[in-house]
Amino acid sequence: MTLSRRQFLATQAAMPALLLGAKSTDARIEDVSFTFEDFLYRTPYKFGGKEVDRVTMLNVSCRIVGKNGKSAEGHAAMSMGNVWSYPAPGVPYEVTLDAMKALAAKIAEVTKAYREFGHPLDANFTLEPEYLKAAAAVSKERNLAVPIPKLCVLVTASPFDAAIHDAFGRLHGRNAFSVSGKEFVRHDLAHYLTLEFKGEYLDQYISSKSIPKVRMYHSAGASDPLTAAEITKPIHDGLPETLEDWIPHSGVTAIKIKLNGADLAWDVDRVAAIDRVTTIAQGKRGFKDWIYSLDFNEKCPNVQQLLEFDRRLKAIAPTAFDRVQYIEQPTARDLAADRKNTMFEAAKLRPVVIDESLTGLDALQLAREMGYTGVALKACKGQSQTLLLAAAAQKYKMFRCVQDLTCPGAALVHSVGIAAHVPATSALEANAREYVPSASKGWEKRFPGIFEVKDGYMSTAGLDGPGLCTSKS
Repeated sequence: MTLSRRQFLATQAAMPALLLGAKSTDARIEDVSFTFEDFLYRTPYKFGGKEVDRVTMLNVSCRIVGKNGKSAEGHAAMSMGNVWSYPAPGVPYEVTLDAMKALAAKIAEVTKAYREFGHPLDANFTLEPEYLKAAAAVSKERNLAVPIPKLCVLVTASPFDAAIHDAFGRLHGRNAFSVSGKEFVRHDLAHYLTLEFKGEYLDQYISSKSIPKVRMYHSAGASDPLTAAEITKPIHDGLPETLEDWIPHSGVTAIKIKLNGADLAWDVDRVAAIDRVTTIAQGKRGFKDWIYSLDFNEKCPNVQQLLEFDRRLKAIAPTAFDRVQYIEQPTARDLAADRKNTMFEAAKLRPVVIDESLTGLDALQLAREMGYTGVALKACKGQSQTLLLAAAAQKYKMFRCVQDLTCPGAALVHSVGIAAHVPATSALEANAREYVPSASKGWEKRFPGIFEVKDGYMSTAGLDGPGLCTSKS
């Protein structure tokens, strides 16, 4: 009888650990705890037609123990991001947020109950299906009009996964990005991905040392004022309030532009206006090599609208179009719902990157079939998945960038770590310093090069310490 890959993996899971090449470095989870913190934005952030003015952080601690009895504790955090990860038209913000909080509690229980020795990749590989079951249970218990989607499950589970990785690295006194090779992991990548990765391990795709600095994308939200004349509600908190002031303040060299998608004329005018303001501000600095990325947050009705946008932008502001590095998630996240809406023509002009669509290897493979040429890697989708999809993206020669979820504090440190260890990552979006700097209080003392950007780049000094460097001590 020939076994399918799913049946083969199920058979493996039932075997004693010894027969699967158990490692002396394996560890198991001993305890899991979590807390929530609420923060108000200093100014609203508009994307995808919605404004967000607050965030709830999910902070997770995890203690693990090795086979020698030695233990270590890891920590991680992530923005709940319900507006982005759990779109539910007509459902109040508090309802989706409370559902995520309930899911976090169930994920904590499921994670704590997992007692197998192994690597963090193994824990996540086994637990993700259970997390999805937990989400279905919460949706049923609360009679949710819109069931919790997989992207939301990944976001809610991400700090639990990251805390395990942080603890594992700390247990072995190594950086978390350097403990995923054959020395530490019992399975090759074929176990987690596809058979084309047979005999390969993550250390072939993930650098054990961080690069010295990472280029930072500054975000221009859809309602952000560009100049002083556009300010309607002054903040007066000592930080810049316009794009023209942020550019010299942070030495901005890359700007992520949030667009409408459904309003073609507004989108073209917005990019042209940003380019005019940026050109003047950069001219005062004597800087010439800035770039843009364009994020439609899946609001373009189809690829034809995107192509028409490209045509008009090239006609009205050709210098702006020349500076576009990539285009992010132009159309709806459910790619399978419209297989004919392909990106082949658009991708000839610039890399077209999936973000909201990227929830696993199956989504990545479908995107490739539909003409997408890049991926947005995100800490909020989990350290395990991010490492695996980073390997797949490299194997498939796809464009790679690291994106934000308005990540402050430990979440930003995690994001920078990903950008610093995944080879040929183009740049990193980091907008918490613009909208919710209060949530990063204290972290700037430990990583000033990350939280106090002056030259458009984030310094990775200190990021090669034990774990993910997401623990405060």
